[in-house]
Amino acid sequence: MEKIFLIDDDEGLIHFLSRFFERKGYEVKTCLSGLDAVEIIQREAFDLILLDYKMPEANGIDILTKIKASQVKTPVILMTAYGSTYIAIEAMKRGAYDYLVKPFERKELSRIVSEALQVNRQMKEVISFPDAEQPDQSLPTSNELQIIGTSRKMQDVYKLIGQIAESDVSVMITGESGTGKELVARAIYHHSSRKEKPFIAINCAAIPENLFESELFGYERGAFTGAERTHIGKIERCNGGTCFLDEIADMSLNTQAKLLRVLQEGELERLGGSQTIKVHVRVIAASNKDMDVEVQQGRFRADLFWRLKIITIQLPPLRERAEDILLLADYFLSRFRREYDKSVHYFSEEAREKLKSYSWPGNVRELENAIRRAILITTGDFISEDHFILSSQEEGKPLSHLNREQLLDRLRNKLDAIIPDILRLSEDNIHANIIEMVEDTLIQRALKQCGNNQVHAAKLLGISRNTLRHHLKKMEEKSMFS
Repeated sequence: MEKIFLIDDDEGLIHFLSRFFERKGYEVKTCLSGLDAVEIIQREAFDLILLDYKMPEANGIDILTKIKASQVKTPVILMTAYGSTYIAIEAMKRGAYDYLVKPFERKELSRIVSEALQVNRQMKEVISFPDAEQPDQSLPTSNELQIIGTSRKMQDVYKLIGQIAESDVSVMITGESGTGKELVARAIYHHSSRKEKPFIAINCAAIPENLFESELFGYERGAFTGAERTHIGKIERCNGGTCFLDEIADMSLNTQAKLLRVLQEGELERLGGSQTIKVHVRVIAASNKDMDVEVQQGRFRADLFWRLKIITIQLPPLRERAEDILLLADYFLSRFRREYDKSVHYFSEEAREKLKSYSWPGNVRELENAIRRAILITTGDFISEDHFILSSQEEGKPLSHLNREQLLDRLRNKLDAIIPDILRLSEDNIHANIIEMVEDTLIQRALKQCGNNQVHAAKLLGISRNTLRHHLKKMEEKSMFS
């Protein structure tokens, strides 16, 4: 249960806010003195602090300064009956997440509190990754999130994160949907010198274009119809911290120009305002599109692209690191077993084979969701292949649609699953028997695909018609004497 700390000398307001938040399922602690509250904060952890501006001993700005001086990461929302520009500017300069003008609407209060708690979770949720020098580490046993993978491509990603995390350079993360771009961005943040400051993630594709600019840069009161108060934009809230812009290719050209100003000059203006606001934000951007193509076709500014891609991290799709599939599966099994309090302990061999042989077009996210679902529906202590409902289109995909590397990966996975059982038979001539079995199966499949046309089957197999006839004669003789 998340815990909110209310600091206000107005007992009536304290009573109202306490009931309001408790009905929403939050734990609430209150304090009527700002100076006493500072001492409490140093002893006790909270997920969000709501602080009144007008307090008897010291104003809210001074108390906010003391809270931030004690290195508390918890977001602070300043509450005030005075909607002055000075208070807004000072509150943000001193590290407030946002401010609320009394009397505030319940909907607005809920929205800001919900966003602040989300930022708090992202700031405090540790994202780790294996040591590149010691990749074979055991799975995490806590609720800590971890980037999983021992493949060479992922080890290169870990090394790069370690090399650039503490610098203040912009980073561009590219990769298909579901490869874990936000997780990598958060790992960079948690290993950076800005980890005590806010981390705010923004999905550029999820916010309507007509609202995106005001969400990113904020707006002044009266900037447009319905703008009844000054709204602090996400970049300004993130001052001193890290801003993650996911799916940045969907950002409009006009907004791109304003973002470029933030990166180059460290300043912005709220919508409808004329005052220049200084900000110091590290930007990590991500996209599942080919950004070079976006630039070439004029959909993305070249100058912004080059400013963002000082460092580029390319995340591989899961099909290109198939050796990580079962490691990820075990990680998700362990994580969701604890989360849902289920007594599921392992995957059946058939389930593991199904996981390995699937190409995972949705990448790690698809694998995560598949295992989450399997854990929820299973009633025993293991997960079978029947518990996985994978894309029928992908499962039935003709092998000809896969590239050579994917085909070889699937073949190796199949062989890895069956060869240990064959070797345990301890029969003579195992090598020759296996080769003969593969040849027979391959010829039968080729003939079936070619409608038993031997000329076409020989051409498909890359052998002469006489060689094919020789194999068919041997197969016929074996069947006669078997």
